[in-house]
Amino acid sequence: MKRTELDHILGALLDSHAGISDLVFSVGQPMQVEAYGELKSVHVFPSGKKLTRFQTEQIALAIVGPARHLLRDLALRGACDCSYALREEARFRVNIFRQRGNLAIIMRKAQSVMPSLTSLGLSPIFRDMAKEKNGLILVTGATGGGKTTTLSAILNEINETQPVHVVTLEDPIEFIHQHKRATFNQRELGADFDTFPNGLRSALRQAPKVILVGEIRDRATVEIALTAAETGHLVLSTIHTINAGQSINRILGMFDLAEETQLRLRLSETLRYVVSQRLAPRGGGGRLLINEIMGSNLRVREAIALGEAEGRSFYDIIEANHTFGWTTFDQSLCKAYQSGLISAETADLYATNKAKMTRFIDGAKKQRGLVNDTTSGLKLDLESLAPTAGALR
Repeated sequence: MKRTELDHILGALLDSHAGISDLVFSVGQPMQVEAYGELKSVHVFPSGKKLTRFQTEQIALAIVGPARHLLRDLALRGACDCSYALREEARFRVNIFRQRGNLAIIMRKAQSVMPSLTSLGLSPIFRDMAKEKNGLILVTGATGGGKTTTLSAILNEINETQPVHVVTLEDPIEFIHQHKRATFNQRELGADFDTFPNGLRSALRQAPKVILVGEIRDRATVEIALTAAETGHLVLSTIHTINAGQSINRILGMFDLAEETQLRLRLSETLRYVVSQRLAPRGGGGRLLINEIMGSNLRVREAIALGEAEGRSFYDIIEANHTFGWTTFDQSLCKAYQSGLISAETADLYATNKAKMTRFIDGAKKQRGLVNDTTSGLKLDLESLAPTAGALR
């Protein structure tokens, strides 16, 4: 298959629905798109035909092109990651993998416009993150939760406000940062460096003030990232966890038990923020970004160094510091529900503390129905709801 043919197919798929985030090619299924979180079949040509093994292989080879290292990864590891640009229309992060002897392809669409903190509707605390001079900032969540978009918005804020050198290590590059006040050097795994640990070691010799590591995957990356954060660099990265506590435990789990005490101390001193996020269905269509945000203070450092305990959980600490812009998922959901952005069912489904969320929803419904009734005894603690819900566009 020629690249022009593939571009025609990709263009037709992108034009088929609004809110497309992924393109899916799998043997035995028609071409599919994921629009607002739901898979939809698209019949490009011939109409109604399911993909064959030969067709998916041809699409994969057209994407890979002359990059032999990708073919090697596919042969040895059963999967490879790369990027693909559809002329000036779109960029994709691509994963090609084997399943039951066939190839399957997932193409995640990157936003064509550089995201900003304002365009994403993120809270003011994200500007504080961009002002940090050293330490470690983690953005966590499931695949497809918008982690890369959030990090790009933080980097864009740095780009617009600070004359610093930024080195990014990405797999693959999704957003191209133009030089503004900052100078950007963006490196792609496979094309520009072989592994994240090696790329990060090299980055320390490239005089950056800010380093983006696309993903923390192993012990070696954690060790070098902590070293960079301890030596005056601001390190931003992602990790596939669902909240702050699990993020800490995932990092600790990469090391031996004998190393845990020292690692906890290092983490407590270097960790600046953990932002966990999920995409929830927005009322009326689309998806809404729901955040958990934890910063760093004495109680957080104590919980990291000594571990969570009764009265020392990350959830309780975050909830108690809402006035500083921190927020739990439940507080974000409450704020979104109160603003009419999500339904009560969605708020309950995505809640961490379902009992507390149920009480809040019942109280909110009661208050709406008895606005002038002062004898009900119900009181909503609205001060605890930080303005953190933002929409990913």
